[in-house]
Amino acid sequence: MTQESGQQWSPHPLPAVVWSQDYLSYRWSDDHPMNPTRLALTMELARGIGLLDGAEIIAPVAATDSELLRVHTPEYVAAVKRAPLDSPLGVRASEVVHGLGSEDNPIFPDMHDASAVIAGGTLTAARAIAAGTSRRAVSIGGGMHHAMPDWASGFCVYNDAAVAISWLLDNGFDRIAYIDVDAHHGDGVQAAFLGDPRVLTVSLHQHPATLWPNTGWSSEIGTEKGEGTSVNVPLLPGTGDRLWLRAFHAIVPGAIGAFGPQIIVSQCGVDSHREDPLADLGLTVDGQRAAFLAMRDLADEHSEGRWLAVGGGGYGLVRVVPRAWTHLIAAALGRELDPATPIPGGWHDHVRSIAPSIDLPSTLSDDGDVDYPPWDGPGGTPESGVPHLDRSLERIDTAIIATRRAVFPLLGLDPEDPRD
Repeated sequence: MTQESGQQWSPHPLPAVVWSQDYLSYRWSDDHPMNPTRLALTMELARGIGLLDGAEIIAPVAATDSELLRVHTPEYVAAVKRAPLDSPLGVRASEVVHGLGSEDNPIFPDMHDASAVIAGGTLTAARAIAAGTSRRAVSIGGGMHHAMPDWASGFCVYNDAAVAISWLLDNGFDRIAYIDVDAHHGDGVQAAFLGDPRVLTVSLHQHPATLWPNTGWSSEIGTEKGEGTSVNVPLLPGTGDRLWLRAFHAIVPGAIGAFGPQIIVSQCGVDSHREDPLADLGLTVDGQRAAFLAMRDLADEHSEGRWLAVGGGGYGLVRVVPRAWTHLIAAALGRELDPATPIPGGWHDHVRSIAPSIDLPSTLSDDGDVDYPPWDGPGGTPESGVPHLDRSLERIDTAIIATRRAVFPLLGLDPEDPRD
Protein backbone atom coordinates (compact mmCIF):
# COMPACT_ATOMS: atom_id res chain seq x y z
CA MET A 1 0.00 0.00 0.00
CA THR A 2 1.30 3.42 -0.92
CA GLN A 3 0.20 6.93 -0.17
CA GLU A 4 0.43 10.04 -2.29
CA SER A 5 2.41 12.84 -0.63
CA GLY A 6 0.66 15.96 0.60
CA GLN A 7 -1.92 17.10 3.09
CA GLN A 8 -4.54 14.63 4.32
CA TRP A 9 -8.01 16.13 3.91
CA SER A 10 -10.11 13.44 5.63
CA PRO A 11 -10.14 11.85 9.08
CA HIS A 12 -9.44 8.14 9.56
CA PRO A 13 -10.50 5.76 8.25
CA LEU A 14 -9.25 7.27 5.02
CA PRO A 15 -11.31 6.76 1.87
CA ALA A 16 -9.34 4.66 -0.60
CA VAL A 17 -8.58 5.01 -4.29
CA VAL A 18 -7.69 1.65 -5.80
CA TRP A 19 -5.32 2.19 -8.69
CA SER A 20 -2.44 0.67 -10.59
CA GLN A 21 -0.90 1.17 -14.04
CA ASP A 22 -1.76 -2.52 -14.47
CA TYR A 23 -5.33 -1.40 -15.20
CA LEU A 24 -4.04 -0.04 -18.51
CA SER A 25 -3.31 -3.57 -19.75
CA TYR A 26 -7.07 -4.14 -20.15
CA ARG A 27 -6.92 -3.04 -23.78
CA TRP A 28 -9.02 -4.80 -26.39
CA SER A 29 -7.42 -3.32 -29.53
CA ASP A 30 -6.08 -0.03 -30.84
CA ASP A 31 -9.41 0.99 -32.36
CA HIS A 32 -11.74 -0.46 -29.71
CA PRO A 33 -14.06 2.12 -28.10
CA MET A 34 -13.08 1.02 -24.56
CA ASN A 35 -9.58 2.45 -24.47
CA PRO A 36 -7.68 2.54 -21.15
CA THR A 37 -6.34 5.96 -22.08
CA ARG A 38 -9.48 7.28 -20.39
CA LEU A 39 -8.26 5.83 -17.07
CA ALA A 40 -4.77 7.29 -17.39
CA LEU A 41 -6.16 10.71 -18.31
CA THR A 42 -8.52 10.61 -15.34
CA MET A 43 -5.75 9.93 -12.87
CA GLU A 44 -3.52 12.56 -14.47
CA LEU A 45 -6.31 15.12 -14.20
CA ALA A 46 -7.07 14.19 -10.59
CA ARG A 47 -3.38 14.51 -9.72
CA GLY A 48 -3.01 17.72 -11.69
CA ILE A 49 -5.65 19.55 -9.66
CA GLY A 50 -4.27 18.22 -6.38
CA LEU A 51 -7.20 15.96 -5.68
CA LEU A 52 -5.01 13.00 -4.76
CA ASP A 53 -2.74 14.92 -2.39
CA GLY A 54 -2.75 12.92 0.83
CA ALA A 55 -5.16 10.34 -0.54
CA GLU A 56 -4.85 6.64 0.29
CA ILE A 57 -3.85 4.89 -2.94
CA ILE A 58 -4.15 1.11 -2.74
CA ALA A 59 -2.74 -1.21 -5.37
CA PRO A 60 -5.19 -3.86 -6.60
CA VAL A 61 -4.49 -7.52 -5.88
CA ALA A 62 -5.44 -9.69 -8.86
CA ALA A 63 -8.43 -11.94 -8.27
CA THR A 64 -7.56 -15.62 -7.89
CA ASP A 65 -9.32 -18.35 -9.80
CA SER A 66 -11.32 -19.32 -6.72
CA GLU A 67 -12.52 -15.74 -6.36
CA LEU A 68 -13.54 -15.53 -10.01
CA LEU A 69 -15.38 -18.85 -9.63
CA ARG A 70 -17.76 -17.15 -7.22
CA VAL A 71 -19.48 -15.85 -10.35
CA HIS A 72 -17.91 -17.52 -13.38
CA THR A 73 -17.76 -21.15 -14.48
CA PRO A 74 -14.48 -23.13 -14.51
CA GLU A 75 -14.88 -23.71 -18.25
CA TYR A 76 -15.16 -19.98 -18.88
CA VAL A 77 -12.12 -19.02 -16.80
CA ALA A 78 -10.13 -21.69 -18.60
CA ALA A 79 -11.32 -20.36 -21.97
CA VAL A 80 -10.25 -16.81 -21.07
CA LYS A 81 -6.77 -18.08 -20.17
CA ARG A 82 -6.54 -20.12 -23.36
CA ALA A 83 -8.00 -17.57 -25.80
CA PRO A 84 -4.81 -15.64 -26.67
CA LEU A 85 -3.08 -18.95 -27.40
CA ASP A 86 -5.87 -20.32 -29.57
CA SER A 87 -6.88 -17.26 -31.64
CA PRO A 88 -5.21 -14.38 -33.46
CA LEU A 89 -4.82 -11.36 -31.20
CA GLY A 90 -6.99 -8.29 -31.63
CA VAL A 91 -9.22 -9.80 -34.30
CA ARG A 92 -12.51 -11.59 -34.48
CA ALA A 93 -12.14 -15.34 -34.04
CA SER A 94 -13.41 -17.68 -36.71
CA GLU A 95 -15.59 -19.33 -34.07
CA VAL A 96 -16.71 -17.30 -31.08
CA VAL A 97 -16.47 -19.36 -27.89
CA HIS A 98 -17.80 -18.00 -24.62
CA GLY A 99 -18.19 -14.61 -26.30
CA LEU A 100 -14.41 -14.36 -26.76
CA GLY A 101 -13.28 -13.23 -30.19
CA SER A 102 -16.44 -11.36 -31.13
CA GLU A 103 -16.40 -7.86 -32.59
CA ASP A 104 -17.15 -6.39 -29.15
CA ASN A 105 -14.76 -8.69 -27.30
CA PRO A 106 -11.71 -9.39 -29.48
CA ILE A 107 -8.86 -11.47 -28.13
CA PHE A 108 -6.03 -9.46 -26.59
CA PRO A 109 -2.70 -10.39 -24.98
CA ASP A 110 -2.74 -11.56 -21.37
CA MET A 111 -6.52 -11.26 -21.35
CA HIS A 112 -6.96 -13.31 -18.17
CA ASP A 113 -4.29 -11.48 -16.18
CA ALA A 114 -5.56 -8.04 -17.18
CA SER A 115 -9.15 -8.97 -16.41
CA ALA A 116 -8.23 -10.57 -13.08
CA VAL A 117 -6.56 -7.32 -11.99
CA ILE A 118 -9.73 -5.37 -12.79
CA ALA A 119 -11.82 -7.84 -10.77
CA GLY A 120 -9.23 -7.88 -8.03
CA GLY A 121 -9.30 -4.10 -7.79
CA THR A 122 -12.97 -4.10 -6.90
CA LEU A 123 -12.36 -6.95 -4.47
CA THR A 124 -9.53 -4.94 -2.91
CA ALA A 125 -11.94 -2.06 -2.40
CA ALA A 126 -14.53 -4.40 -0.87
CA ARG A 127 -11.97 -5.85 1.52
CA ALA A 128 -10.86 -2.39 2.66
CA ILE A 129 -14.44 -1.46 3.49
CA ALA A 130 -15.21 -4.80 5.16
CA ALA A 131 -12.08 -4.49 7.30
CA GLY A 132 -13.04 -1.00 8.38
CA THR A 133 -9.79 0.52 7.12
CA SER A 134 -11.82 2.55 4.61
CA ARG A 135 -15.43 3.66 4.74
CA ARG A 136 -15.49 4.53 1.05
CA ALA A 137 -13.43 3.14 -1.81
CA VAL A 138 -13.36 3.82 -5.55
CA SER A 139 -11.83 1.82 -8.40
CA ILE A 140 -12.39 3.52 -11.74
CA GLY A 141 -11.01 0.46 -13.56
CA GLY A 142 -13.99 -1.66 -12.47
CA GLY A 143 -17.60 -1.72 -13.56
CA MET A 144 -17.56 -4.64 -16.01
CA HIS A 145 -21.27 -5.20 -15.42
CA HIS A 146 -22.19 -7.15 -18.57
CA ALA A 147 -20.00 -10.23 -18.07
CA MET A 148 -22.04 -13.41 -17.56
CA PRO A 149 -21.03 -16.63 -15.77
CA ASP A 150 -19.77 -18.28 -18.97
CA TRP A 151 -19.79 -15.46 -21.50
CA ALA A 152 -17.83 -12.28 -22.23
CA SER A 153 -20.26 -9.52 -23.11
CA GLY A 154 -20.27 -5.82 -23.85
CA PHE A 155 -16.50 -5.28 -23.42
CA CYS A 156 -16.57 -7.15 -20.09
CA VAL A 157 -14.62 -10.33 -19.31
CA TYR A 158 -15.01 -10.83 -15.55
CA ASN A 159 -17.87 -9.26 -13.62
CA ASP A 160 -15.92 -7.48 -10.91
CA ALA A 161 -18.95 -6.00 -9.14
CA ALA A 162 -20.69 -9.37 -8.92
CA VAL A 163 -17.51 -11.03 -7.65
CA ALA A 164 -17.11 -8.36 -4.96
CA ILE A 165 -20.76 -8.57 -3.92
CA SER A 166 -20.50 -12.35 -3.65
CA TRP A 167 -17.41 -11.96 -1.46
CA LEU A 168 -19.14 -9.39 0.75
CA LEU A 169 -22.08 -11.76 1.24
CA ASP A 170 -19.65 -14.28 2.72
CA ASN A 171 -17.82 -11.73 4.84
CA GLY A 172 -20.27 -10.07 7.15
CA PHE A 173 -22.84 -8.48 4.84
CA ASP A 174 -26.32 -9.77 4.13
CA ARG A 175 -28.01 -6.67 2.65
CA ILE A 176 -26.19 -5.12 -0.28
CA ALA A 177 -27.56 -2.52 -2.67
CA TYR A 178 -26.11 -2.16 -6.15
CA ILE A 179 -26.93 1.05 -8.07
CA ASP A 180 -25.99 1.22 -11.76
CA VAL A 181 -26.15 4.55 -13.62
CA ASP A 182 -24.45 3.42 -16.84
CA ALA A 183 -26.39 4.16 -20.03
CA HIS A 184 -26.51 0.38 -20.63
CA HIS A 185 -28.53 -1.90 -18.39
CA GLY A 186 -26.55 -3.63 -15.64
CA ASP A 187 -27.66 -7.02 -16.90
CA GLY A 188 -24.81 -9.16 -15.66
CA VAL A 189 -25.05 -8.06 -12.03
CA GLN A 190 -28.83 -8.31 -12.09
CA ALA A 191 -28.60 -11.84 -13.50
CA ALA A 192 -26.07 -12.89 -10.85
CA PHE A 193 -28.45 -12.02 -7.99
CA LEU A 194 -31.86 -12.22 -9.64
CA GLY A 195 -33.29 -14.58 -7.04
CA ASP A 196 -31.22 -13.47 -4.04
CA PRO A 197 -33.20 -11.37 -1.55
CA ARG A 198 -29.96 -10.18 0.07
CA VAL A 199 -29.00 -8.06 -2.96
CA LEU A 200 -30.99 -5.14 -4.34
CA THR A 201 -30.00 -4.19 -7.90
CA VAL A 202 -31.11 -0.81 -9.24
CA SER A 203 -30.35 0.25 -12.80
CA LEU A 204 -31.15 3.52 -14.56
CA HIS A 205 -30.38 3.18 -18.25
CA GLN A 206 -31.41 4.04 -21.78
CA HIS A 207 -34.63 2.32 -22.78
CA PRO A 208 -34.02 -1.31 -23.84
CA ALA A 209 -36.04 -0.83 -27.00
CA THR A 210 -33.39 1.63 -28.15
CA LEU A 211 -30.07 0.28 -26.86
CA TRP A 212 -28.15 -2.95 -26.33
CA PRO A 213 -28.39 -5.25 -24.31
CA ASN A 214 -32.14 -4.71 -24.80
CA THR A 215 -32.95 -5.69 -21.22
CA GLY A 216 -33.88 -3.74 -18.11
CA TRP A 217 -37.61 -3.26 -18.59
CA SER A 218 -39.53 -1.94 -15.61
CA SER A 219 -41.29 -5.30 -15.41
CA GLU A 220 -37.99 -7.06 -14.54
CA ILE A 221 -38.36 -7.20 -10.75
CA GLY A 222 -36.45 -10.32 -9.67
CA THR A 223 -37.54 -13.93 -9.26
CA GLU A 224 -38.66 -16.25 -6.47
CA LYS A 225 -37.24 -15.11 -3.12
CA GLY A 226 -35.62 -12.18 -4.88
CA GLU A 227 -38.88 -10.81 -6.26
CA GLY A 228 -38.87 -7.09 -5.61
CA THR A 229 -35.10 -6.76 -5.45
CA SER A 230 -34.52 -5.88 -9.12
CA VAL A 231 -35.43 -2.27 -9.90
CA ASN A 232 -35.15 -1.02 -13.47
CA VAL A 233 -35.72 2.51 -14.73
CA PRO A 234 -35.62 2.66 -18.56
CA LEU A 235 -35.27 6.21 -19.89
CA LEU A 236 -35.87 7.41 -23.43
CA PRO A 237 -33.05 8.74 -25.60
CA GLY A 238 -32.32 12.41 -25.06
CA THR A 239 -33.16 12.40 -21.35
CA GLY A 240 -31.03 15.15 -19.82
CA ASP A 241 -29.87 16.17 -16.37
CA ARG A 242 -33.06 17.58 -14.88
CA LEU A 243 -35.40 14.77 -15.90
CA TRP A 244 -32.82 12.02 -15.30
CA LEU A 245 -32.34 13.34 -11.76
CA ARG A 246 -36.12 13.58 -11.34
CA ALA A 247 -36.38 9.87 -12.14
CA PHE A 248 -33.45 8.96 -9.90
CA HIS A 249 -34.86 10.77 -6.89
CA ALA A 250 -38.39 9.50 -7.53
CA ILE A 251 -37.27 5.87 -7.26
CA VAL A 252 -33.80 5.24 -5.87
CA PRO A 253 -33.97 6.84 -2.39
CA GLY A 254 -37.29 5.14 -1.64
CA ALA A 255 -36.06 1.73 -2.77
CA ILE A 256 -32.78 2.07 -0.87
CA GLY A 257 -34.53 3.27 2.27
CA ALA A 258 -36.99 0.37 2.20
CA PHE A 259 -34.26 -2.21 1.59
CA GLY A 260 -31.91 -0.90 4.27
CA PRO A 261 -28.50 -1.91 2.87
CA GLN A 262 -25.35 -2.28 4.93
CA ILE A 263 -23.26 -1.17 1.95
CA ILE A 264 -23.94 0.44 -1.42
CA VAL A 265 -22.00 -0.60 -4.52
CA SER A 266 -22.27 1.90 -7.38
CA GLN A 267 -21.46 1.29 -11.03
CA CYS A 268 -20.70 4.78 -12.32
CA GLY A 269 -20.51 4.42 -16.09
CA VAL A 270 -20.57 7.80 -17.82
CA ASP A 271 -21.76 6.84 -21.29
CA SER A 272 -24.96 8.64 -20.27
CA HIS A 273 -23.20 11.86 -21.32
CA ARG A 274 -24.70 13.79 -24.22
CA GLU A 275 -21.45 13.45 -26.21
CA ASP A 276 -21.02 9.70 -25.81
CA PRO A 277 -20.70 7.97 -29.19
CA LEU A 278 -22.34 4.68 -28.14
CA ALA A 279 -25.51 5.84 -26.37
CA ASP A 280 -28.15 8.55 -26.70
CA LEU A 281 -28.86 10.01 -23.27
CA GLY A 282 -28.33 13.71 -22.61
CA LEU A 283 -26.53 14.15 -19.30
CA THR A 284 -23.72 16.60 -18.69
CA VAL A 285 -20.71 16.12 -16.44
CA ASP A 286 -22.64 18.22 -13.91
CA GLY A 287 -25.58 15.80 -13.94
CA GLN A 288 -23.25 12.84 -13.54
CA ARG A 289 -21.54 14.55 -10.60
CA ALA A 290 -24.96 15.09 -9.01
CA ALA A 291 -25.69 11.36 -9.39
CA PHE A 292 -22.41 10.40 -7.73
CA LEU A 293 -23.04 12.73 -4.80
CA ALA A 294 -26.59 11.42 -4.44
CA MET A 295 -25.37 7.81 -4.21
CA ARG A 296 -22.70 8.79 -1.70
CA ASP A 297 -25.35 10.60 0.37
CA LEU A 298 -27.57 7.51 0.31
CA ALA A 299 -24.66 5.47 1.66
CA ASP A 300 -24.13 8.04 4.40
CA GLU A 301 -27.82 7.93 5.29
CA HIS A 302 -28.50 4.21 5.12
CA SER A 303 -25.18 2.31 5.19
CA GLU A 304 -23.08 4.15 7.77
CA GLY A 305 -21.17 5.67 4.88
CA ARG A 306 -20.03 2.36 3.35
CA TRP A 307 -19.78 3.05 -0.38
CA LEU A 308 -17.88 1.11 -3.04
CA ALA A 309 -17.79 2.94 -6.38
CA VAL A 310 -16.51 1.55 -9.67
CA GLY A 311 -16.26 2.89 -13.22
CA GLY A 312 -17.93 1.28 -16.21
CA GLY A 313 -18.87 2.57 -19.64
CA GLY A 314 -17.87 5.92 -21.07
CA TYR A 315 -16.42 6.43 -24.53
CA GLY A 316 -15.84 10.17 -24.62
CA LEU A 317 -12.26 9.25 -23.79
CA VAL A 318 -10.84 12.77 -23.47
CA ARG A 319 -13.58 15.35 -23.02
CA VAL A 320 -15.94 13.39 -20.78
CA VAL A 321 -14.56 10.44 -18.82
CA PRO A 322 -11.59 12.17 -17.15
CA ARG A 323 -13.72 15.05 -15.86
CA ALA A 324 -16.65 12.88 -14.77
CA TRP A 325 -14.52 10.34 -12.92
CA THR A 326 -12.43 13.07 -11.34
CA HIS A 327 -15.73 14.17 -9.79
CA LEU A 328 -16.36 10.55 -8.77
CA ILE A 329 -12.98 10.32 -7.05
CA ALA A 330 -13.67 13.61 -5.28
CA ALA A 331 -17.04 12.31 -4.09
CA ALA A 332 -15.45 9.14 -2.72
CA LEU A 333 -12.70 11.11 -1.00
CA GLY A 334 -15.23 13.52 0.52
CA ARG A 335 -13.50 16.49 -1.04
CA GLU A 336 -15.50 19.46 -2.27
CA LEU A 337 -14.63 19.97 -5.92
CA ASP A 338 -16.10 23.03 -7.58
CA PRO A 339 -17.30 22.18 -11.10
CA ALA A 340 -15.91 25.55 -12.21
CA THR A 341 -12.37 24.40 -11.34
CA PRO A 342 -10.08 25.16 -14.29
CA ILE A 343 -8.36 22.24 -15.96
CA PRO A 344 -4.60 22.53 -15.51
CA GLY A 345 -2.53 23.66 -18.47
CA GLY A 346 -0.22 20.71 -18.04
CA TRP A 347 -3.10 18.29 -18.61
CA HIS A 348 -4.11 20.21 -21.74
CA ASP A 349 -0.54 20.09 -23.02
CA HIS A 350 -0.32 16.35 -22.46
CA VAL A 351 -3.62 15.67 -24.24
CA ARG A 352 -2.67 17.89 -27.19
CA SER A 353 0.53 15.87 -27.56
CA ILE A 354 -1.50 12.70 -28.15
CA ALA A 355 -4.76 14.10 -29.60
CA PRO A 356 -4.03 17.53 -31.12
CA SER A 357 -7.35 17.88 -32.95
CA ILE A 358 -9.68 17.52 -29.94
CA ASP A 359 -11.37 20.66 -28.62
CA LEU A 360 -10.58 20.49 -24.92
CA PRO A 361 -12.85 21.73 -22.12
CA SER A 362 -11.56 24.53 -19.92
CA THR A 363 -13.21 23.53 -16.64
CA LEU A 364 -14.65 20.49 -14.85
CA SER A 365 -18.17 21.63 -15.78
CA ASP A 366 -20.45 21.58 -18.82
CA ASP A 367 -22.61 24.27 -17.19
CA GLY A 368 -25.39 21.71 -16.88
CA ASP A 369 -28.64 22.49 -15.05
CA VAL A 370 -29.07 20.02 -12.17
CA ASP A 371 -31.97 21.84 -10.49
CA TYR A 372 -34.35 18.97 -11.12
CA PRO A 373 -38.14 19.19 -10.57
CA PRO A 374 -38.99 16.83 -7.66
CA TRP A 375 -41.51 14.14 -8.44
CA ASP A 376 -44.82 14.72 -6.65
CA GLY A 377 -46.97 12.31 -8.61
CA PRO A 378 -47.72 12.14 -12.35
CA GLY A 379 -48.38 15.35 -14.21
CA GLY A 380 -45.47 17.60 -13.38
CA THR A 381 -44.75 20.48 -11.08
CA PRO A 382 -45.49 23.84 -12.74
CA GLU A 383 -43.86 25.80 -9.93
CA SER A 384 -40.54 24.11 -10.67
CA GLY A 385 -40.39 25.68 -14.13
CA VAL A 386 -41.41 22.56 -16.05
CA PRO A 387 -44.78 23.04 -17.77
CA HIS A 388 -47.54 20.78 -16.52
CA LEU A 389 -48.21 19.34 -19.96
CA ASP A 390 -44.63 19.25 -21.18
CA ARG A 391 -44.31 16.07 -23.23
CA SER A 392 -40.82 15.23 -21.97
CA LEU A 393 -42.09 15.50 -18.40
CA GLU A 394 -45.03 13.25 -19.24
CA ARG A 395 -42.68 10.67 -20.71
CA ILE A 396 -40.34 10.66 -17.72
CA ASP A 397 -43.30 10.39 -15.36
CA THR A 398 -44.63 7.46 -17.36
CA ALA A 399 -41.30 5.69 -16.78
CA ILE A 400 -41.32 6.60 -13.10
CA ILE A 401 -44.84 5.33 -12.55
CA ALA A 402 -44.19 2.08 -14.45
CA THR A 403 -41.20 1.25 -12.25
CA ARG A 404 -42.84 2.32 -8.99
CA ARG A 405 -45.98 0.30 -9.72
CA ALA A 406 -43.95 -2.75 -10.70
CA VAL A 407 -41.69 -2.95 -7.68
CA PHE A 408 -42.63 -0.53 -4.89
CA PRO A 409 -45.45 -2.67 -3.43
CA LEU A 410 -42.99 -5.57 -3.13
CA LEU A 411 -40.74 -3.28 -1.08
CA GLY A 412 -43.62 -2.23 1.17
CA LEU A 413 -43.95 1.18 -0.49
CA ASP A 414 -46.90 3.04 -1.98
CA PRO A 415 -46.21 3.67 -5.67
CA GLU A 416 -48.61 6.62 -5.75
CA ASP A 417 -47.24 8.39 -2.67
CA PRO A 418 -44.39 10.78 -3.61
CA ARG A 419 -43.10 10.63 -0.03
CA ASP A 420 -42.01 7.00 -0.58
